[in-house]
Amino acid sequence: MAMESFTGKLAVVTGGGSGMGRELTRQLAVQGCSVAVCDLNPDLLAETVMLAEEGAAPGVRVTGHVCDVAEEAQVLRFRDELLAEHASDHVDLVFSNAGIGGGDSFVRSRREEWERVFAIDWWGVYYCARAFLPLLIASGDGVLVNTSGVNGFWASLGPGVPQTAYSAAKFAVRGFTEALIEDLRSNAPQVRVALVLPGHVGTDIVTNSLMAQGLPAPERMSDAQAEEIVPPKTRDMLIQAGVLPEAATAEDLRQFLARGNADFRDKAPVSAAQAATIILDGVRAGAWRILIGQDATMIDAAVRARPEAAYDYDELFAGPADGAGQAS
Repeated sequence: MAMESFTGKLAVVTGGGSGMGRELTRQLAVQGCSVAVCDLNPDLLAETVMLAEEGAAPGVRVTGHVCDVAEEAQVLRFRDELLAEHASDHVDLVFSNAGIGGGDSFVRSRREEWERVFAIDWWGVYYCARAFLPLLIASGDGVLVNTSGVNGFWASLGPGVPQTAYSAAKFAVRGFTEALIEDLRSNAPQVRVALVLPGHVGTDIVTNSLMAQGLPAPERMSDAQAEEIVPPKTRDMLIQAGVLPEAATAEDLRQFLARGNADFRDKAPVSAAQAATIILDGVRAGAWRILIGQDATMIDAAVRARPEAAYDYDELFAGPADGAGQAS
């Protein structure tokens, strides 16, 4: 079911301090939608609110709320704060966008890191659905928008790059969201659900992921912190590849991490602003599955065409077969 306009609506956006969350907040405000946005980082959050208010349509209110979506008590506090500040008894849209990377290896990664990634990326979506579904039902025309990703249907980043915590969480988000389609249709037809599946979008997720683990931005890391993030085995591989110099110092590691974040953000095929536009266009059109980027479309088609070859990378990307490479 399509939504003609966001004008006069009230939206919730999680992870709105930067990236897609910030752009969703800005674009919704421009289109006449009030927004309650949350993030872990109060400084980034305040910047998002300021930017959204600068371009907001008349009558729009944008409020910022510090919240760790991995903690249910904080999500419930966020809900109560926004209802009070917006003088509302319902919300119309919820964008569960917050997410971090890390916890790549179930074997090698620290358990605390692994579970932190899983908690934000999965439990954050779950807690927000629990907290806000009654308010979406009360709106009479609510939309719950959950962000999964390429790693929600392909649990790897390719040879030698495990992605277990992130992928497990994103598979959970995808499965939960798809399961809600019939559940809501049967038990809460006032609400529909949309699943967002981004490929590589230009965001600061690298730095934000480190900060969500309690670490500083790469430029401010201690020598010990930088050396822990890039362990000796990884350093050796990067030196052999010519990415790091021989006998790389902690300063070299800091520069490598900072450059990696900047490249991920600035050299992405899809910007955060473009991704937000695609999401909002999809929500308005009534889509339940929103792929972002040619990489997402290509990998989605390849995995569905060759499910048994999903982790045999040479075969998976060998070329079209049974419709592989065609968007559906």
